[in-house]
This record gives sequence, C-alpha cells and structure tokens, in this order.
Amino acid sequence: MILAIDAGNTHTIIGCVNEKTNQVVQTMQMCTSTQGTAYEYAVTMKQIMELAGVDPRGFDGAIIASVVPQINLVLSKAVRLITGCRPMVLGAGIRTGLNIRLDDPGTIAGDLVATAVAAKEEYPLPAIIVDMGTATTITIVDQGGRYLGGCIMPGVGISMDALARETALLPSIDYSAPRKVIGTNTIDCMRSGIVFGSAGAIDGVIDRYEKELGTVGSIVATGGMGRLIAPYCSHKIIIDNRLLLKGLGYIYNKNLETKVSRSSSHKS
Repeated sequence: MILAIDAGNTHTIIGCVNEKTNQVVQTMQMCTSTQGTAYEYAVTMKQIMELAGVDPRGFDGAIIASVVPQINLVLSKAVRLITGCRPMVLGAGIRTGLNIRLDDPGTIAGDLVATAVAAKEEYPLPAIIVDMGTATTITIVDQGGRYLGGCIMPGVGISMDALARETALLPSIDYSAPRKVIGTNTIDCMRSGIVFGSAGAIDGVIDRYEKELGTVGSIVATGGMGRLIAPYCSHKIIIDNRLLLKGLGYIYNKNLETKVSRSSSHKS
C-alpha cells in the first residue's frame, strides 16, 4: 500500500493507494497548519489513521504533493516518523511522464501535475480538469497528453468569505444550493449567487476552451467543492474526488520503476 498525501491550503488529504491497481481504497482528512511541528503532524496523522483502522507501519512507500512549501520538510519528517518510509515529494527531480508546455514548467504546482497525470491515464483526451479547492483551477491536457496550462480563479469558499466579510448585512452561510435560481430572501440569493454563479463561470471558461481546442474528450471535476458545483454546470462533467491521489499513485510507480531499472543496470 502507498501513502499518498495531498497538502492543500486548507486541508490535507491522506490516501491509501493500492500500488498494483492504483485504486484509492481509503481517504482521511486533517487541517493544514503552517505552525505545526513534525511531531505534531505525526501525532495527528497517526491518531487519524488508527481511528480509520489503518496501520501507519503497513505502507510500502509514500508520496506528497503540496501547495504549501513551508510545510514540506515538516510533513516529510512526520511521514518518516510514523511509517518508516522516506516520502517522495512531488517537485524537481521527480519523473511524471507529463510534457508540461508552460512558459516556466518549474512554476507548476504539484497538485496540478498529479491531477493532469491521472486524467491522462484514465480519461479520454483532450481533458479539461476542474479542481475546486481553496482556489478553482481549470486546466488542459491535450490530445497528445501535453499539459497546456489553464486558469486560476477564487474558490467558492474564498468568494463567500469575502462577501460576508466585506459587507455589513450579509451573513456567513453554508454552500447548499437553493431550490430555485431567483432567490426571494437574502440567504437564498447568496446561495444562488455562489452556486449558480460559480457554475456559470466554469461553464464560460469551458466554452472558451472548447472553442480553442476544437474538441474535448472529457471534463473531470475534483476537489472539495466539485461535488457541489459540477452538477449545476451545463456541461457533462465527471466527478472524481480521488483524481489527485490516483495521480500520485501513478507518479510514485513511475519513479519506483525508474529506480528498479537503474539498480538492475548497475548490477549488470
């Protein structure tokens, strides 16, 4: 079993990936803290795993994707403490098999690489990937399996928090969809704006992508808000909340194969 960790700005997702089938068999979640020490992270992860019935010492390897660089060393040490494995950290020196066509490929975040790798392996191309977390990213893997780029917009949570914080009369609300688009009270008006407004923004970007690409093989949504917003988009969108973790599994195995190949060549 492989331990795959997605460290996001708000939450960190812990996944158990079967290294033979690359299926995510279990996920757990904890808050991301830039103040936590390696031992604090280790204690929290160990307790969460034990509550979920997962043996921290039962992993054969580990891999981390993080959009919070300041916790990378802390998280890596925490993983070593509880599993005994030295984790791969997605970044320079890690083979992904992905042809990244950005102006500066070194600037791409690890989560975008992982979701693109999984989309390339599991869905018809070209693929549009909508990742709805703290930020919403909409990215492209073209017919040839190349990562072309995409766009970044404020996430649903950021938008709602800003709306409540910067207005005197609007409250904080949950993210459930209203019964109808035209709201007749403040709460439903806010829900309509955040849900249907987000869906409309995503649809608008996808329309422009389709025009530029000419054809689209699949549209895949992932991230914490994907399940809420994607059903209200006009496009047919596949919801795959484990896309990133599956991508980490593919990347781990690719690098493991490389290590085995190099070891064999040295012996011969």
